[in-house]
Amino acid sequence: MSVDFEPLRKILELEQKKGYVDSAVIGGLDRFLRNWAGQAVESIANPRLLKHFHHLINASYASLTKQQRKEWVNSVLDLVGEAAGAEGDEAKPPEKVTAPLARIKKTPAAGKLSSPVRGYSIDSPITIVKGISSSLATKFGKLGLKTVRDLLYFFPHRHLDYSQVKFISQLSEGEEQTIMANVWQAGVTRLGYRRGTEAIVGDETGNVRVVWFNQPYLAKRLPTNTRIVLSGRVTLFKGRHVFESPEWEFVEDKDLIHTGRLVPVYSLTQGLRPRQVRKLMKEVVDQWAWQVEDFLPSELRKRRDLLELPQAISQAHYPEDEVAKDKARVRLAFDELFVLQLGVMSRKHDWQESQPDSAFNVNSTLLENFIKSLPFVLTAAQQKVLKEILADLQKPQPMSRLLQGEVGSGKTVVATAALLLAVANGYQGAFMAPTEILAEQHFVTVGELLSRAGNLEEEEPYLRSYSGILPRPLTVALLIGDISQARKQELQQRILEGDIDIVIGTHALIQKGVEFRQMGLAVVDEQHRFGVTQRSALRQKGFKPHMLVMTATPIPRTLALTLYGDLDLSVIDELPPGRQVVKTKWLKPWQRDSAYAFLRKQVASGRQTFIVCPLIEESEAIAAQAAVVEYQRLSEGVFPDLRLGLLHGRLSSDEKDEVMHRFRAGELDILVSTPVVEVGIDVPNATVMLIESADRFGLSQLHQFRGRVGRGQEQSYCMLLAENPSEVGRERLDIIENVQDGFILAEEDLRLRGPGEFFGTRQSGLPDLRMAKLSDIALLELARNEAIKLFQIDPGLGMPEHRPLAQELARVWPEAGEWS
Repeated sequence: MSVDFEPLRKILELEQKKGYVDSAVIGGLDRFLRNWAGQAVESIANPRLLKHFHHLINASYASLTKQQRKEWVNSVLDLVGEAAGAEGDEAKPPEKVTAPLARIKKTPAAGKLSSPVRGYSIDSPITIVKGISSSLATKFGKLGLKTVRDLLYFFPHRHLDYSQVKFISQLSEGEEQTIMANVWQAGVTRLGYRRGTEAIVGDETGNVRVVWFNQPYLAKRLPTNTRIVLSGRVTLFKGRHVFESPEWEFVEDKDLIHTGRLVPVYSLTQGLRPRQVRKLMKEVVDQWAWQVEDFLPSELRKRRDLLELPQAISQAHYPEDEVAKDKARVRLAFDELFVLQLGVMSRKHDWQESQPDSAFNVNSTLLENFIKSLPFVLTAAQQKVLKEILADLQKPQPMSRLLQGEVGSGKTVVATAALLLAVANGYQGAFMAPTEILAEQHFVTVGELLSRAGNLEEEEPYLRSYSGILPRPLTVALLIGDISQARKQELQQRILEGDIDIVIGTHALIQKGVEFRQMGLAVVDEQHRFGVTQRSALRQKGFKPHMLVMTATPIPRTLALTLYGDLDLSVIDELPPGRQVVKTKWLKPWQRDSAYAFLRKQVASGRQTFIVCPLIEESEAIAAQAAVVEYQRLSEGVFPDLRLGLLHGRLSSDEKDEVMHRFRAGELDILVSTPVVEVGIDVPNATVMLIESADRFGLSQLHQFRGRVGRGQEQSYCMLLAENPSEVGRERLDIIENVQDGFILAEEDLRLRGPGEFFGTRQSGLPDLRMAKLSDIALLELARNEAIKLFQIDPGLGMPEHRPLAQELARVWPEAGEWS
């Protein structure tokens, strides 16, 4: 077995450069020589050389004079040269400082990777991957990773840049850096109160100390003369550089995984270790990425200069450099947005093309009378939006429109006008809200509007009838979960027979027991709380329904076009005259008492206030004030002389009704509530909104809360309390304090929280976006334009070259028939 004399030669040359002061190795040359010789001399076969080595190495270098050291070093270097020649292993020339990266093997190109396991595919369970046991598979399962495909698309959330390999002499304090070095010595040592590993490593420019806390086992894994790559942060200790607990791996004839490159960082769950996952992911990517079929038409891919899919997946995990990483992200993000666009366009196409003639005749007299009866003049924005809706309703294709407008901008009036038109054309209308409280409020609001346009003729439980609007009485029903079974069946029968013209309700409207005689228009309020599947189910209730979706959550235009590509967009971007700007203030915890004093002062002047808490019950996981506990604390300890009410989602419908009725009637001074007040509750006399744990909410939600006040003539206030907000929480509170424009807040919310949180859980019913950033408008528009172009050529994706794309679409959007 040949001896590697290179470490010894490099150390001795460094000692020459440093002037023979015994500083080439931490701990001195004598210590290094004892370690090195212990392994090396056993491998020297030539007896004469072996004798010389024993003689020279047993000399005490530390006790020699400078001249003696010089002679000794030269003698050993001569001997090293002779020994290397005798062993047939020529001493290597020094490596150039200019190209340290050349020493690290690059990632192999996709297609030349290891062969897959026979008989399996990328849709096989992850347990076919070597190293993934069933218990490990359970841990991966918590991250939603069940198949090999899932693993391939489990992209790192960032990369550590360990790619720039430095020499030890180039190290600087505080940065993440990478070196390639020889282990001179490694041993177990005490670091603080625990045992760890300490090593001295070196290259041709010097040595550096490395410590690993709480990992004494590493000492045995790092024998002297081992070549390793280290990547991590360098600190200063007693004036010398030290690597603290860096990533490391051996220099071998294979890809580096943890060091010396852009190293992936995955979002893990308990029981999964970063090194373990990186190693497994590298094997999965190398073995399986090239099996993923590229579903993009090759003409489109080449024209837009996009990477092939297997290469993009590989480079997304283990990129060769930043350029490759960025190209991979662009390709994968394009895929997501492109498929998303095709999906929503297919949905709109299928729905509109498969429906019979849906055109309404516009009864101008009816609409004019309704608008004249309003106690206010429609804003220019309301008139513009109503015009867009009326234009849609006169077309043979069913309307599919998203109506955006701030809280209080007057969306319900516009929706009521459209519902009236549907009834005048002999159709029924459905009005669906996300909560029972909001459905009941719409029932009241629509009723008030119709009472002004005509007369309340008849009133039964959950049913009202109005005369003087149409030639016949117009009937409106409320259908919610709390109605008695007998009454519910009676209303359902009347809906089926066509006796009821407008049905207002919650998701109860899409239950199987509810059938319409002929639904002509469906209005869905607060769309982002309804999945597209629910929206689709409602659509199926009607013969040829038009669809109007409303939201008070401002959605940035680009996002609306992407996520609601099946909907045309209308915006009420103007508040009615006289609406107040709500003064907003972020209070520190020590200002709580002054906040309560302010509330008391407002109540004393005849106003009412909201106090919002995030949770229903105490939770150790989230230190947020629970409404139930908070209500008891406030009513007993802080405001014992005031009238407090409690509203939360677990109250029955009757209990919620009772509380809201009392609050609206002015019988309660303060309403303590969970976030059920976010949407639609309208109490003009309420002037203060106090939000507990405000840092727990997103900007759009805080803006919705703020919209509950400022609905009357008096100046209103929103106060935000937060005990110990995170950095992002503080940024949110700063923004909401200073910005009133809902659309600007929506953009910021999207930037801070991403689309998943922005829309709340998986409610949107849309495919996950792993790589696409919805802030990347250029890529978004590119994907949209390409989807439109392809859809015009082949809407059914029936051409042979589009079959892989059709399969991918069916996989990502399983509800293939209606695409929703």
